[in-house]
Amino acid sequence: MNKRLAGSMVFGAALLLAAPAFAMLQAGAAAPDFTATASQAGKDFTFSLKDALKKGPVVVYFYPAAYTGGCDLEAHTFATQAEKFKASGATIIGVSADSVKRLNDFSSDPDYCAGKFPVASDASGKIAASYGLKLIPPQPNVTDVRGKTVTHGFIPRTTFVIAKDGKIVSALSSEEDHIKPDQHVTKALAIVQQMQSGKAP
Repeated sequence: MNKRLAGSMVFGAALLLAAPAFAMLQAGAAAPDFTATASQAGKDFTFSLKDALKKGPVVVYFYPAAYTGGCDLEAHTFATQAEKFKASGATIIGVSADSVKRLNDFSSDPDYCAGKFPVASDASGKIAASYGLKLIPPQPNVTDVRGKTVTHGFIPRTTFVIAKDGKIVSALSSEEDHIKPDQHVTKALAIVQQMQSGKAP
């Protein structure tokens, strides 16, 4: 079994055992505004949801941890599809409890974010909580694909597609909807493309 797959299996098992019940926001709800320190292509800056929405819809995707199997696949898939999101007028922002230092590496890594979109730090879980997502406490013996111990908490993998008016159009959850990491990307892309064409998702 390769190292990446083994790490992913341990990580997934930890999330399943620790995952609490939560009541995430649903379509039709107003998306809570937030600002956060984010990183793109290895450089940190302040991301503002309010400012991003001025340009068009925003895909806010929460994920457990950088450099872990499912999150790596999700980030890589968002990166490969980033131009399609841009063509649809949509902004992508990933959010996790990773430190900005880890995100600076992750955001610039050509195998993952590849500098194509920003990822933000929500170390306290405050942003996640505003969307109805509970930060799962750090789990013992979880290492990333680089062999480094993951010491922060985990946010359940959840994607929100937010319209320019600030209303949530769609909420996708791996725990509730059994959606695989890369399916968050394909489903979110289909929704923003429908929105661009004037069709209701």
